[in-house]
Amino acid sequence: MKFNEEIVNLFNESEEKLKDIFQKIDKQEFVNSEKILKAFQEVGINEACFTSSTGYGYNDLGREKIEEVFAQVLGGEAALVRGQFISGTHALTVCLFGLLRPNDTLLSISGLPYDTLHEVIGIKENPSSLKSFGVNYEQIDLIDNDFDYEKIAETLKSKKIKVIAIQRSKGYSERKSISITSLAKVIKFIKEITPEVIIMVDNCYCEFVEDKTPVEVGADIMVGSLIKNLGGGIAPNGAYIVGRKDLVNLCAERLTVPGEGKEVGPTLGINKEILMGLYHAPMAVASSLKVAILTSKVLEKLGYRVEPRYNDHRVDIVQNIIFGNRPDLIKYCEGIQMGSAIDANALPVPTDMPGYDDEIIMASGSFIQGSSIEISCDGPLRKPFICYQQGGLTYSYGKLAVMMAVNRLK
Repeated sequence: MKFNEEIVNLFNESEEKLKDIFQKIDKQEFVNSEKILKAFQEVGINEACFTSSTGYGYNDLGREKIEEVFAQVLGGEAALVRGQFISGTHALTVCLFGLLRPNDTLLSISGLPYDTLHEVIGIKENPSSLKSFGVNYEQIDLIDNDFDYEKIAETLKSKKIKVIAIQRSKGYSERKSISITSLAKVIKFIKEITPEVIIMVDNCYCEFVEDKTPVEVGADIMVGSLIKNLGGGIAPNGAYIVGRKDLVNLCAERLTVPGEGKEVGPTLGINKEILMGLYHAPMAVASSLKVAILTSKVLEKLGYRVEPRYNDHRVDIVQNIIFGNRPDLIKYCEGIQMGSAIDANALPVPTDMPGYDDEIIMASGSFIQGSSIEISCDGPLRKPFICYQQGGLTYSYGKLAVMMAVNRLK
């Protein structure tokens, strides 16, 4: 890992100009750490919570305490936190199938959902989709990165909508991610028209970036992954659903068995890792934000378009780099892989992946397969050739990976 003087100076000069922004992130990390420590203490986490259950998983004290901690930290009435969730997409699928019934209508008001949900919903045909079970789907696109309030009001007044879905992070799109302020405003607007509608928020990549959570500003239920922010790079898999108790219970009965719900589900030795992951999460998120901001500053200096810019308000840990051409996108991802701890000698290759229409290139030299809180970047091979970078368990490791990526570009 030898860098020429030009690259070293570029990064050092950029860091110097980011000190004030980094200091604000450190303050947010302290607030989040205090919140988690308080929850651990008030719920009464102890060594007995680390024990493992098998089989049915009856009376797993650690599992129950973990769900109490997540509910308290995220501001919900109840939580479902399980290693049985294989991904954030899986948790979202369980949530949607748990809340919706035949002839119900799901409305997305943040535009087209993430690619892997297309077959879940039935946007792309699949015999196991919500559509195949008679669930209707409608969509309202954002206008200039804001909600289309007129269209939302018109739809809610003319049709019976069961669930409104909002995806905060941008996914593989060019729009901006959705802030808590914007989310709170639209939730208030919706509830004044139809108080009974269920508002579900995909909160992936957004945890601990801002002061409040979606359920704290009025969302009924929210979903996230443990191989992103809240897993802290330690939880080996899993996801969470947090919100109203009755809705969380419906989701639990979809994940397990009607009539048993949250009472079953073996933890298989994962309790300690989930708790340690949450404990480390504020630090991991803070590091990821710093890496994203440094990346934005450096790549902008090199003449690339970036979103968000280094001094923009941050909503999630994702940093977009708009390369505008295929070779640079591939080179950058190769560099991130070369700067990773695992499989650094391998080069990522664009390929077809389940759930995606375009070829995807993905750099993720991570200890946990597909972990987005570890330094990673990926993107579809389509115009305008955007790289979506996220993560950085520590700032130094993230910085080194980005230096390698810039070195590869140049």
